[in-house]
Amino acid sequence: MNAPAPDIATLLQRPAAAALPPALRQALAGALASPGAADAARDAISVLADTLDTLAALSADGEVIAAAIVSALPGVQAALGTSLAKTYPGVADLVDGQAAAAQVWALHAEQARGANTEGLRRLLLAIVRDLRVVPILLARQLARMRDAASRPEAERIALARLTRDIHAPLANRLGIWQLKWELEDLAFRHLQPDTYKQIAAQLDDKRTGRERYIAAVIAALRQALEEHGIRADISGRPKHIYSIWRKMQRKQVSFDELYDLRAVRIAVDDVAACYAALGIVHALWVPIPSEFDDYIARPKANDYRSLHTAVVGPEGRTLEVQIRTHEMHAQAELGVAAHWRYKEGGGDKAFDRKIAWMRRLLDGAAEGAGGDSALAGDLDAELVEDRVYALTPKGEVVDLPRGGTVLDFAYHVHTMVGHRTRGAKVNGRIVPLNHALRSGDRVEILTAKAAEPRRDWLMPANAFLASGRSRDKVRAWFHKLDRARNLQAGRELLEKELKRLGLHHADLTGVAKKFHADSIDDLYIQVALGDVGPHQVGRALHEEQRAATQPAAPALPVRRTPKRAPLPSKSKFTVQGVGNLLVQLARCCQPVPGEPIAGYLTRGRGVTVHRANCASFMRMAASNPPRVLPVEWGQAGGGYEVDVQITGIDRKWLLKDITTLIAQEDANVLDINSQNSRSSGRVHLRLRLKVADFGQLSTLLGKLDALPGVEEARRSA
Repeated sequence: MNAPAPDIATLLQRPAAAALPPALRQALAGALASPGAADAARDAISVLADTLDTLAALSADGEVIAAAIVSALPGVQAALGTSLAKTYPGVADLVDGQAAAAQVWALHAEQARGANTEGLRRLLLAIVRDLRVVPILLARQLARMRDAASRPEAERIALARLTRDIHAPLANRLGIWQLKWELEDLAFRHLQPDTYKQIAAQLDDKRTGRERYIAAVIAALRQALEEHGIRADISGRPKHIYSIWRKMQRKQVSFDELYDLRAVRIAVDDVAACYAALGIVHALWVPIPSEFDDYIARPKANDYRSLHTAVVGPEGRTLEVQIRTHEMHAQAELGVAAHWRYKEGGGDKAFDRKIAWMRRLLDGAAEGAGGDSALAGDLDAELVEDRVYALTPKGEVVDLPRGGTVLDFAYHVHTMVGHRTRGAKVNGRIVPLNHALRSGDRVEILTAKAAEPRRDWLMPANAFLASGRSRDKVRAWFHKLDRARNLQAGRELLEKELKRLGLHHADLTGVAKKFHADSIDDLYIQVALGDVGPHQVGRALHEEQRAATQPAAPALPVRRTPKRAPLPSKSKFTVQGVGNLLVQLARCCQPVPGEPIAGYLTRGRGVTVHRANCASFMRMAASNPPRVLPVEWGQAGGGYEVDVQITGIDRKWLLKDITTLIAQEDANVLDINSQNSRSSGRVHLRLRLKVADFGQLSTLLGKLDALPGVEEARRSA
């Protein structure tokens, strides 16, 4: 006879409510008594009561119990109002997490059958802030599946598919076996009812009978082990119907060929006791030779270790026995040989840390250790997620590294999709190709008919690709091109960058050797294939010029000292051989930190610092060599001024885009002058900027040059 349906007023009388703090219990009692809560459907209350009983079995804390009640009954949430987030932020986070999980359920409903369910499971754990949400979701889904027979067929099938694809695997990974086997069996029962009934009929007795059989086996084993002085923990359970079907499918065998419909596990103190227990088992019952595996002597690739054997047990029924040490068991449950990975394959370290944290959270609650707050404090350190889970328009999940862009997304969907990418939309809004994605973003890639990857996608400064896998695909495309095309493309890219930096007349012979190129042409090809960035060549040129063009020491009769005399701390330069002189930047070339520089001693204005290749400086040095002084960069004092010229199509918002980019790169605009050409429709901008150093200038010029409508961005000569 079925138990009477629970009433909303009795929810707080269930065992789970004992975990509620008094103040929270009182607040929930008031909310449950509100008219809105009282209107809750009878089946919703029944499912909630079953959910609470399952959470109580898992020793869930008070916040988890409260969140399960609030999220299941909209009237309760409405009655608590804004006070919930203010007074009980932990409960509010758990409620929000359940709402976020509803997005995953909706995505699952959109997908084709069985499509990328692993991605959805990972997305679920990525979007919930508090991982205690997952046990609530599992407990509620189990309650719904127990009640599924009363639902319409379409709803019942959809619920069973969601259980099979998301909830049962998560319960498996958490090691919550009592939830796992029931979720799997209930889903299997509704998805494949004929197969379920066939296997159930082939089992020689009811589940309760099989459980009694396992209990008798455990008693016999315990007595035999005690007689031989072996301390052991013995556990066992009959295999459930879904697991039987999975093994039949995996091994392609019939029901009669399965030897592990009933299984027990023996955990002992050391390896010697493992083999001793094995001998006792084989002495008790007749072993089946073909079913013995020694994973202690020969561990599996994932370091799983255990002894597996099958015997003809009491009443002539086959029985599987697993024997391992306590340490092996702990490693198999929680370490790299965790049961979920052994069964399902795959996994990564960041995801493993999430699962390990959640398992410890459940263990701490079960022991009453009050460890939840300590674990929450370690959350940032242990659960830093290094993956992003974005969605295709059809709701399929694409797994990207942290910082992955829409262009990375395109290449992960398919190589040719990446090659043909010309634009992208994220959540319906057009974004640039270097837009970094967040978990849950829905991405639509806009493609052209022809595959035409761009070489600037490979430049790190442009931040188009965060994934090494994507960069390799772009490089592979260009590797297929003939040498002549790569040579020409590399020359154009490098000359463009060096022209922007005012280095287009520099000799590349020495720099080529630095990058292990046999010739300048080989250096061009390295640039074309993305192995060397143009900005790297520019930086190397500066370093080479600094080392090779040091001016000779001056022969001046002014306060000569044998040591370097530094300028006051506010100065940006160090002048060798002299001190307490006025030092200023030359207006003709405006050097920036990182460039080779030289000083020229003027009459009455101290030392003027020029770029080493400045035409004005070279003329003055040739006419009066004794006035040349060696100068080095000192500590930067708040930035350096430099003139930049930009030529582009005169479009709306061009100036706004330029100044916004400069601000994003942490540079300052000191002055702007513009000239418009009505006949050509172009605009010429001259900006005076303050930058930190040469590296920032190089990166900024590259990004300015990539803006829509900008034809050229370079440093003024």
